[in-house]
Amino acid sequence: MSSEGNTPPAEAKSASDAPTGAEIISGFLPQSPFVGHLGIRLQTLSPGRAVLRLPFRPELATIDDIVHGGALASLVDTAAMAAAWSGADVPDQLRGTTVGLTISYLAPAHGEDLEAEASVLSRGRNLSFVDVDVRTGSGTAVAKALVTYKVG
Repeated sequence: MSSEGNTPPAEAKSASDAPTGAEIISGFLPQSPFVGHLGIRLQTLSPGRAVLRLPFRPELATIDDIVHGGALASLVDTAAMAAAWSGADVPDQLRGTTVGLTISYLAPAHGEDLEAEASVLSRGRNLSFVDVDVRTGSGTAVAKALVTYKVG
């Protein structure tokens, strides 16, 4: 469910017992090795919206206590994926991929937990355009992103 084309763990069996996109992503995130490695946690999920948290750890720093831009980009990508799946029609084959990601780094994130809020701006048949804001725990805006994500 990233740019590598990972698939969520659940498979739909019939229309009546098919999981929703929110159920799929809620089950996928805790099982993803990379998401677990970074420590990303799902805070809230609703149709077209997701809030994820990245707890600060010294291993995520690039120098001193500044969070590495790659860790920020991974948080952005994961939050956008969650928002895109949360309100999507679930395809027969559970596949998803990031098609494009543009991120602007606004300020350094110094030794604080980060929160990414992702909101679907527009949803087509397969593509979702997702706006993502990343802030520190104290409220400082550190990144702004636009992600194009494909479900199915």
